Formats: sequence, structure tokens, C-alpha cells
Amino acid sequence: QVQLVESGGGLVQAGGSLRLSCAGSGRTFSAWTMGWFRQAPGKEREFVVAIDWSATTTYYADSVKGRFTITRDNAKNTVYLQMNSLLPEDTAVYYCAAGTIRTDVRNLGRYNYWGQGTQVTVSS
Repeated sequence: QVQLVESGGGLVQAGGSLRLSCAGSGRTFSAWTMGWFRQAPGKEREFVVAIDWSATTTYYADSVKGRFTITRDNAKNTVYLQMNSLLPEDTAVYYCAAGTIRTDVRNLGRYNYWGQGTQVTVSS
């Protein structure tokens, strides 16, 4: 069974940076679209970023454009989320997701597999 494991979360001051990692199992990793979603207390889970299987197309929520960067290393079965200029509003549990999809990548319902989440807390 496919498993995704996130790491790299933690506590950081506003303006700081974190890099999240998501390690996936399975030899079909390179065929997956990978996404990051986040869920803050009292809010619904929302789309953050996504990257297609070939890493030729990326997608960003307006709230993180210019601050976050998604990359992938298929040789390591890993996707990364580099988060710079962090804001308190970025505080949330961040979830890695994967799916054999090519359209509607901002829709969390399109993803087949999910990690357990990693907490990111940004202090003022």
C-alpha cells in the first residue's frame, strides 16, 4: 500500500523559513501529481501547492505565491515544500497528498493518498 510521510514541521518566527518533506513509497511515485494542503484550527483543509508528475507544471494558492516553492525529486520519491517569509496566518497542519491525476489539482477530493500531517507554527 502507498504511504506518505511528512517531516520538517516545527515552530518558527514570522519572517523565517521551513522546508517540509514528503517521502512516498511505491515505484509509481513518478506518475503521481503531488500536492500540499493545510488545515488551521477551526478551518477547512485548503489547497496550498501542487506539482505534476513531470515537474513541468506547478500550482500555487494566491496566498503563498512568491513565498512558497514546491519541488520534487523522483529519484528519492520525495516532494518538498520550501516556505519562506512565513506569516502567522501560515500556522496549520500541513498534509502531503498524491494522486494519479492531471486535472483539478486544487481539489483535495481528487487525491488518492494522504500523509498524517506535520504541524507548522509561526509565531508573531
